[in-house]
Amino acid sequence: MRRDEIAAGLAEVDARIAQACHAVGRDRGEVTLIAVTKTRPADDIRILAELGVRDVGENRDQEAAAKAHELAGLPLTWHFVGQLQTNKVRSVVGYADVIQSVDRLRLVEAISKEAVRQGRNVGCLLQVALDDDPARGGCRPADLLPLADEVALAEGVWLGGVMAVAPLGEEPAKAFSRLRDLAVRLQEQHPRATMVSAGMSGDLAEAIAYGATHVRVGTALLGRRKPFVR
Repeated sequence: MRRDEIAAGLAEVDARIAQACHAVGRDRGEVTLIAVTKTRPADDIRILAELGVRDVGENRDQEAAAKAHELAGLPLTWHFVGQLQTNKVRSVVGYADVIQSVDRLRLVEAISKEAVRQGRNVGCLLQVALDDDPARGGCRPADLLPLADEVALAEGVWLGGVMAVAPLGEEPAKAFSRLRDLAVRLQEQHPRATMVSAGMSGDLAEAIAYGATHVRVGTALLGRRKPFVR
């Protein structure tokens, strides 16, 4: 029964992504679905993997670390998408292939040091506060390029691109338009930093219209969140 529910959700989300790509003349293959599985049991992720999903997003280290350990044998790319404190870096670097919430130099330095210690090469997306208010996570747009330069020089990490959440109360299209402009400026200095992680269940079409290469979808894929139970 649960497999049928997840398969139906995946088919619906994939159709939405395909429709959004078609509407703006993009190829469906340009957009990667990241299944946001916070509060969901490991069994849901097993089903997603069986259905062909390869990218998984988590935002709480304690929960993510346990699931990543349990599912270590699956062909998954783990994205850490939540705000990250430096005291959690050692744990997160142990399983995350990509950290999407890099927003300050101190965090870059901590991730780099730990990645080198563990012999890992971790992708970093720079989270941008599109409302210019870092309180909810993200660097100010004006700080993006200097921070990108620091990531590019750091050991044990690679610069993937940008990530953002549309600010509350603003039309997503306007916010994602600003993100697209920032992504273009970033790629002028760092041509390989092509990832643009934007768009969730409610605004993925707008994000795709403005160049998102990765969309982070939880509710539309797996239903409303439930308390996490291991």
